[in-house]
Amino acid sequence: MRAVVLDAPGPSEALRVRDLPVPTPSPGEVLIRVTASGINRSELHTRLGLAEGVTFPRVLGIETTGVVAACPGGEFEVGARVVAMMGGMGREFDGGYAEYTCVPARQVIGIRTDLAPELVGALPEMLQTAYGSLSVGLDARPGQTLLIRGGTSSVGLAAAVLAKRIGMTVLSTTRDLGRSDLLAAAGVDHPVLDDGAVATRVRELVPDGVDAALELVGTPTLRDTLQAVRVHGVACVSGMLSNVWTIPDFYPIAYIPRGVRMTGYGGDAADLPAEVLQGFLDDLAAGRASIPTGRVFRLDEIAEAHRLMESGHAGGKLVVVP
Repeated sequence: MRAVVLDAPGPSEALRVRDLPVPTPSPGEVLIRVTASGINRSELHTRLGLAEGVTFPRVLGIETTGVVAACPGGEFEVGARVVAMMGGMGREFDGGYAEYTCVPARQVIGIRTDLAPELVGALPEMLQTAYGSLSVGLDARPGQTLLIRGGTSSVGLAAAVLAKRIGMTVLSTTRDLGRSDLLAAAGVDHPVLDDGAVATRVRELVPDGVDAALELVGTPTLRDTLQAVRVHGVACVSGMLSNVWTIPDFYPIAYIPRGVRMTGYGGDAADLPAEVLQGFLDDLAAGRASIPTGRVFRLDEIAEAHRLMESGHAGGKLVVVP
């Protein structure tokens, strides 16, 4: 099979397409013939040497969709359409940037859909993170106001779609208001220019502060995001688009505004209920929902895909197909 291999951290050109043996699954594992895989900043972090628990050489890709090619334990029928994500994919063991991938059955979810593979491939990790952030991280409710910091990222756009579906008012940031049409397509009510002082702009729209804030940029913007949240509101950190992970000399009393709550969210395949995934696929097929998709790349174009992702101008979820 053909696969994208990273021998060690490096620039995008360090991603090389090679011929590898097709993996042989053991009981409890599923061999998937890949039809499409989402491209994520998690893989960028791995390529840059910022991710923990990675051994090299490694086939990257923390998510995939495809067809079951073999399943010795019988958890899934051969020929079934599935998605798989997270749990060490592309870090501890080889992931989805390949023609085949072998993953633990616990990370696989069966699906029923006639949607194009590249559309399905854009969905699993994006939906899992957005859904988990709203439901677990923020306990989001209809009628609440939500600020998404990092709004034009794929997770930010997906979160806006999900938030509007439950009846929230969504404010979403962008560093370029020329991209407001991208936010509008996801249902965002108020685009907010991110010039580093978002809290001031948010409170011009919501004087008491928003009920909930989803922080996807990371620790460099977190303090400002917290200042945009009302007393007894909550901010959830779910992303690190900035590639900065920690807060030096963190002093909670001075850092977190009085009465504001701060949580974090990081999930796995088990955190995305099968019925939520299937329901979203059904809504996509019926035209009741949409997802922010960007370009589709071939394996040979993966370096170009990573350069686009790293530039911050993907304009939606990027996907690679064999």
